[in-house]
Amino acid sequence: MPEGSELIILMGVGGLFIILGIIGVLWGRSEERRYFEAISHKRDVREYLEHWPARAEPGAIKVGGWIAIAIGIVMLIVGSLFTFWL
Repeated sequence: MPEGSELIILMGVGGLFIILGIIGVLWGRSEERRYFEAISHKRDVREYLEHWPARAEPGAIKVGGWIAIAIGIVMLIVGSLFTFWL
């Protein structure tokens, strides 16, 4: 059976995941905005069409952020349930 301090650690890590996830989502949105703004000002859209040079896609950063948020929420819920249930 987990003790109170272990549950606080679990909930703290869950909160950290939520914060990191929010940062990831916001970072991905800003990268996506900068990428499309750079493309819209170019006469040659070859980079857009061929995806060369290869770059980390902003969508991957956003998906990672959403995954981190989901893990954080689950950890907070589990920690809260154990706190009230045990």
